[in-house]
Amino acid sequence: MNTKESSRIVITGIGLTAPNGNSLAEFRQSLLDGVSKVKNIELRYIGKVHAGMCDYDPKKYQTRRELRTSTRAGSIAIYCSHEAIADAGIDWEAVDTSRVGVYMGTTEHGNVETENEVYNISQYNYDIRFWSHHHNPRTVANNPAGEVTLNLGIHGPHYTIGAACAAGNAGIIQGYYMLKLGEIDMALAGGVSESTQTFGIFASFKSQGALAQHEDPTKASRPFDSSRNGIVVSEGGAVYTLERLEDAKARGAKIHGEVVGYHMNSDATDAVLPNAERQQECMTAALKKAGLKPSDIDIVNTHATSTPQGDIQECLAIRAMFPVESCPETRINNTKSYIGHAMGAAGALELAGNIPAFEDGIVHPTINVDHLDPECALPQLVINKPEKRPEIRTILNNSFGMLGINSCLIIKKFAE
Repeated sequence: MNTKESSRIVITGIGLTAPNGNSLAEFRQSLLDGVSKVKNIELRYIGKVHAGMCDYDPKKYQTRRELRTSTRAGSIAIYCSHEAIADAGIDWEAVDTSRVGVYMGTTEHGNVETENEVYNISQYNYDIRFWSHHHNPRTVANNPAGEVTLNLGIHGPHYTIGAACAAGNAGIIQGYYMLKLGEIDMALAGGVSESTQTFGIFASFKSQGALAQHEDPTKASRPFDSSRNGIVVSEGGAVYTLERLEDAKARGAKIHGEVVGYHMNSDATDAVLPNAERQQECMTAALKKAGLKPSDIDIVNTHATSTPQGDIQECLAIRAMFPVESCPETRINNTKSYIGHAMGAAGALELAGNIPAFEDGIVHPTINVDHLDPECALPQLVINKPEKRPEIRTILNNSFGMLGINSCLIIKKFAE
């Protein structure tokens, strides 16, 4: 077997920005403390909506001039990539950047920039002389990953993975593949979202009756609660440095975890309504690749978005996959209850929030569950307060998306 194909792939760095934290440590503490920070914003054409907004400092890694031509998604990707590299303890000046790949999952890209340009020319009687010449590089699908390569001087491959709300997991899976194939020696992989900047996503969810409403914005995202009524749209990003184990060990890197299982599949049944049977098949295939059985999983981080039917479908899949009779030690949680739905960043961010459990042994809870929906009443669900466990060794991260795309990623606590 090719040496690289047989290599183990590990996570050596994590950089992120979320509505409730701009570093892994800050994000994790917010999850343990029950801190949401979802707030109300005023959105063009719609008015007041709940949203998860990030407050990272974009000038930390970009000049004012660069920010004038950058996109929000690109800026988030740049911030997270720098933070991941720093967290990994990488001497960037010594890196062969032709052997670094950048793989950013996105739900949508270009909507924000086009909407803004149309609005701008509407203020000038639709005179296209006022249309920005930056529009094309801002809207091409590879923009977020491409902006990272420009900022960091990376000469290896880059592209975005359009996988709806499964995109964060898909970005990590792509980085894993490319390392296994020997195409690169380091991956910057994950997911980013600028969804809060586009009124189109809010308007579409609103027309579907799927946009969350609550008098308290911090309680609007309510997965599994009987009063849940929709999605809170959020922005954010999470980027991981992935390396082959032998390379990480050679430079004495700390290791956050090991990628041991993954799978993606398609429902092929409905554009919006999830399919519990296909979700279960996705988890089954990921476990098979990892060489694990359901009872080996310590944390299942759910995709659940706080929509009435979506949460029920996923709970059906999880109940069948992790019955309490054979998986009494498995614990189940949800991160969107804190930050809303970060779309293309969701899978990567939610995984990051759970990875510190390898060290502290704590399962962060699902918050905002005042009245548990009987159809979502999984016995192993951790609700409203953290739960300390004897040891956390494995995390299964679910991330599903529109047009029936499913992803499942399994991370294991590193052991020699």
